[in-house]
Formats: sequence, structure tokens, C-alpha cells
Amino acid sequence: MLGTNGGGFMNANAAHPYENPTPLSNFVQMLSIFLIPSGLTYYFGRMVKNQRHGWTVWGVMMALFLAGLLACWAAEAHGNPRLAALGVSTTDGNMEGKEVRFGIFNSALFATVTTDASCGAVNAMHDSFTPLGGLVPLLNILLGEVVFGGVGAGLYGMLIFVILTVFIAGLMVGRTPEYLGKKIDIYDVKLCVFFVMVAVFGILGFTSWACMSQWGVAGLNNGGPHGFSEMLYAFSSGTGNNGSAFAGLSANTPWYNTTLAVAMLFGRFFMIIPVLALGGSLAAKRLLPQTSGSFPVSGVTFGVLLIATILIVGALTFFPALALGPIVEHFIMTGSSTLF
Repeated sequence: MLGTNGGGFMNANAAHPYENPTPLSNFVQMLSIFLIPSGLTYYFGRMVKNQRHGWTVWGVMMALFLAGLLACWAAEAHGNPRLAALGVSTTDGNMEGKEVRFGIFNSALFATVTTDASCGAVNAMHDSFTPLGGLVPLLNILLGEVVFGGVGAGLYGMLIFVILTVFIAGLMVGRTPEYLGKKIDIYDVKLCVFFVMVAVFGILGFTSWACMSQWGVAGLNNGGPHGFSEMLYAFSSGTGNNGSAFAGLSANTPWYNTTLAVAMLFGRFFMIIPVLALGGSLAAKRLLPQTSGSFPVSGVTFGVLLIATILIVGALTFFPALALGPIVEHFIMTGSSTLF
């Protein structure tokens, strides 16, 4: 858990009583997942001699984490009207696929924590979540797991969005894009865009291929939008090096093993290349003195801009895929006439 690996000895992972017997052990596991990634924001502020900037980055991560948690909790607590129509009690929410000793909230909390970080540990079956409840862990991975993220990987992913925010905000207000005394030029922005596009190719590219191929649909145990969500989650988890799954997909086939391995290769190594190049570019630049014209990278205003950039650049890139999967499935589940 401290290394955000998530592999469990038991197949049920953190839902197994030998691995996670009590609410206290459940809390310690979740705390362990976030402990190092969260602490790195403080370390980063000390290293760049701008502690307020470090706290601002931490605040943005925490705001996105809480938003995801509340959305997932609300969706699971609301329950599944299809099960209610069959006479299944939904007074306690959607308990399908959840360990009774943890319940709705701790299951939603664990799912949000483990997908915000690059950790595959689970104490509930994500495939059994309601459509909007399952959308949250899926979206957490699609954002690049920049909400705390893995040990170090989440921080450099978030710094990519920080640089994009500085560049966009600088253009909006007519100031020279500058980050921590280093000018941001077109080369730096291209590296940031390349970083984002690696995830797009690894997730959307392989998911599209699987949808159009016999080997892809042959692994489905569910049709319609939920089956699509399972394929999307599989390649999102592989590219994001998460390890959790919508386990209704039979992915243990030569084609899925190969494509998921290639997606994992892209997500693990090809995303490091632009980050290292960006670090080298910034290190080679001359440090400029801070002036009144320098764009502030701390405080509420910058935090709001950073959240907006993450949602616009990160979330909207994958919105069409999410619309075809969990969002359509939600309308089907509720029987809404707005679907068409």
C-alpha cells in the first residue's frame, strides 16, 4: 500500500478478512496509499522554496478527491432502481459486490482513494458499482491519476497540468508564461501536450480497436454500455498502471494480454520521456527574478484555474467515451426518456 502497488495475496484483495479484517485496518490501508504522494507536495514546496505553491497543489488534489468521493458515495447510497423493482431491498444503497463489514461509504472511499493513486487494491467490486459510482474511479484514472497519484508519478503528472495552466493563464491576461522563475515556451508546452496524448492513445486507441475487433468483443460478459465501460476501464487501468478492474471482462486471452501489456508499456515509460525532457528544458533555463508581472502560482485563484485546466484538458478529452459507457448506462438504469 505504501508503494501504491495494490497486489494482494488473496484474490478478493482488501475485501478478504485475512487481509483487511477491521475498519481500522481498512483506514490504515487507505492512509498508506495516500501517505507518500500527499507528503511529496510538501517536499516539493520546500525544494522550490515556495511552500505556498506546494500547499496549493495539495489543496487542488484534495478538492478533486473530495468531489469524486462525494459523487461516488451519493451514487452508491442511492442504490439501483432495477434491483428495487425486483424486490431487492435498497434501503442501505447498492450493496452488490461490497463487503458488509465496510458498507457503502467505506467502499466508495476505498474505490476513490485507490484510483486516485496508482494502486490496484480494492475492498469492493468496481464492476458492481452503479454507473455513476463506477464512473468516478474510471475518471480518476483517466485524469492521469494526478489526484495525489502514485509515489512521485502523481506529482509530476500534476505539474504537467500546472505548466499548462500557467501557459493558458498567461495568454489570457497578457503576461509572459513563467513558472517558478523559468519562462515557459512553445517547446515546453509541446512536451506537456505529448504527455497528455500518450494517455489518449493508450486508452482510447486500444479501446477503439477492441470494440471493432472480434478478439475484443469475445471477452465481454456484458453487452451494451456496461461492456464498453469494462473495456475502457481495462485499458485505462493498464495505461494508468492502476491494477484495478471492471472484472466482468475476460481479459486473460492472448490478444488482451498483448494489447494491455503494450498499453502498460506506453503508460509506464512513454509518459516519462516528455517529463524528463521537460525537466531538462527547465533546468537549462536561466532563473528570472520575481516581479509584479510574474504570474502567481499559489492561492485560491490559481487553484481554481488549475482545477479548470485538469477538467477541460483531462476530463473533456475522454467525455465522449464516458458518455457512451457509464452515462448512457445510468439513463438506461433509471429508465430516463432523455436518452434519445
